[in-house]
Amino acid sequence: MTDFSKILDKAKELETKMKESQKKIKEIKAEGVSGSNSIKIILDGEGEMQKIEISDEILNEDKSVLEDLIVAAHTNAKAQLKTKTTEEISKVTGGFGIPGFKWPL
Repeated sequence: MTDFSKILDKAKELETKMKESQKKIKEIKAEGVSGSNSIKIILDGEGEMQKIEISDEILNEDKSVLEDLIVAAHTNAKAQLKTKTTEEISKVTGGFGIPGFKWPL
């Protein structure tokens, strides 16, 4: 029964740390760029776009090129966000070894 109580204690500790981590994740900012920094997109920790910057020079490009660069910058920002989020979660879950439990990430 001692092992089970240890698991419960670790789970409670993990829950507390995950709540703290969720707050930190919300504050994360991820910047994606494309077209030699012609397009920049900033996402918050929840994946919501906070800002898009388009250089004046790129506005002379064909519409389809501009659309592709925006998609590429957004994809880049999402990848950055995933990396940062995974790092934050790893800080919390890295020290917990609950037998038989696999983390969903």
